[in-house]
Formats: sequence, C-alpha cells, structure tokens
Amino acid sequence: MKKWMKFEFLIIIFSLGAVSLESCAQNEKKTAPEKDTTTEETTPKAKKTLASNFKEYWYSGTAELTSYTLDQDRYGEMRGGNAVLIYVTEPFLADKQVKADGSNVDNIPVLKLNSTKNYITGIYPYSLMTSSFYPVHDDAHAVKLSFSAQEWCGHIYAQLNNREQFDVVSHSYFEREADQNFTLEKSILENEIWNKIRINPSNLPLGTSEVIPSLEYIRQTHKPLKAYTATMRIDAKNDSISTFTMSYPELERTLKIDFTKAFPHTIEGWSETYSSGYGDKAKILTTTAIKNKLIITPYWQQNKNSDLFLRDSLGL
Repeated sequence: MKKWMKFEFLIIIFSLGAVSLESCAQNEKKTAPEKDTTTEETTPKAKKTLASNFKEYWYSGTAELTSYTLDQDRYGEMRGGNAVLIYVTEPFLADKQVKADGSNVDNIPVLKLNSTKNYITGIYPYSLMTSSFYPVHDDAHAVKLSFSAQEWCGHIYAQLNNREQFDVVSHSYFEREADQNFTLEKSILENEIWNKIRINPSNLPLGTSEVIPSLEYIRQTHKPLKAYTATMRIDAKNDSISTFTMSYPELERTLKIDFTKAFPHTIEGWSETYSSGYGDKAKILTTTAIKNKLIITPYWQQNKNSDLFLRDSLGL
C-alpha cells in the first residue's frame, strides 16, 4: 500500500512538472520576438540607392510647384491658359494603392506628380488634372494613374492601377465611352515619363516600344485606351537643356518635354502636336507650355486667405 502511494505521488509530481514545462514553453513562445523576415529568401530585390542630393531635395518636407503659360489646342483653335506641375514625395500603400496615413514596411515611396491645366473654350471653362504615382527607386511602372476633366458638358474620369495587369476603370458622359472596366498588358506609360525624368533621365526608355499614351490625350480625343507603337529619343536642346521626344506614327502625334540636364532636372516646358478638331475642320496644331515660376513650399499647409499671395509667387 505504501509502495502504491509512493508511486502515485511520483506520478502527480511528474504531471505537475510536465504542466510547468509546457506552461514555460507557451510563455516563451508568446514573449519571443517575431521571426526576422529580412532573410535572403524573403527580401525583395535590392532597391536602388537614392543619391544624397535627391534625398535632400525631395525629402525636405516640401513640394515643388511650377507654373507654365499654356497655349492649348481644343476644337481646332488655340486657347490661352495656365498649367501647374506639383511634384512631391509620399508613402503609398502597396495593396490599396492610395497615400498611406502612417508608416508601414509595405509602403512604396513614390514621387507623385499632380499636373493641372485650366483654359477657356468660348463661354465655358476646362479644368483638367492628372495624377501619377511612380516609385522613387525607378524599378517598376507607375503604381497608379488617374485623370479627370470638368467642363460644362460634363465629367470624365479614368484610373489605371498597376496590379497583375493594368486594371483600368473609366467613366464618361459620352454614350460610346460611358462606364468601362478592363485590363491591359503592361507596357511603358507615357504618364510615368514625367516622373522618370525627375528621378533619373538616363534611365528613360529609348528606341521603338509599345507605349500607352497619356490619359489626358486618350480621353480628350476619345481614342481607344491601349498601347501604340512609339519612338523615343533624347536630344540636346542647348548646353543646359535636353529634350525627350516621343512620336506615335499611328496617332500622328508628337510629345516633346524640355528638362534641365543637371539635377533636379526641372521641366522647362513641353509641346504636343496632333490633329485637333473634327471632320473637314480638323487641323494639325501644337500645344505649348512655357515655364513661368517655380517655388518650393509645403502647399498643403497654406490654405488660409493670408496665403493667397503665394499664387502671385507662381504668377497665377
């Protein structure tokens, strides 16, 4: 009997010890640091190192705003107006593809360009805006593009998201365009060229390739949104300025962008030549934009009436 009691006592002691060991193991598991996921197997390909002057210029907590005097063709006539290019860096959510509200390891650092145009056609005004979000590491296509046009006839909106393919959604008040949702095979985006120039013009695509024209051109001319064959080259305009030229034979359209050879490769102006108007009244016209003024400022904080003078600084 005594031997049995001793044996039973030993079993109880062993059981308590086992429970204690299991409990310690669980606590150790809970308090142990998360597994380091920055191993060679899980780390994406190395990002290109950003130059110190790039970081100093683009990560100063400000944005670059440049105004241009615009001579815009529309309906076969030239229209005076203004354009503004707003460049700024920001974190971008990889999955939702919108600006991130906070820090996240999955955020994509992008150079954002908001390009605006305003001009008058007869009695009514046009207001256009294109946004392009391009990785600062210059290692992929633009993450996202969007375009909107407002005028008295109605609204037009188009958006392209870079996922497994290019996902496109488009809305228009025109019956033949209406509401569309489709995909495109990935190819060069004309809209991303404006960002690539500012990051590293030596990495611009050259030669003949399939290119998706700007969302503005496609929606304003009611052309099918798809890739077209384009030829690209860079020429020296003078000692300090280079010109990137993109020509689309099928569209009979040529875009030229002038930019400074030296960093930060500011956009000095551009021209765009194609057929404007309809039917027998169509003619080849050239839109031009000439640089007016440039300021560096955190514009998103300057929304008071006392900040109106800054528009004078931009010549607006």
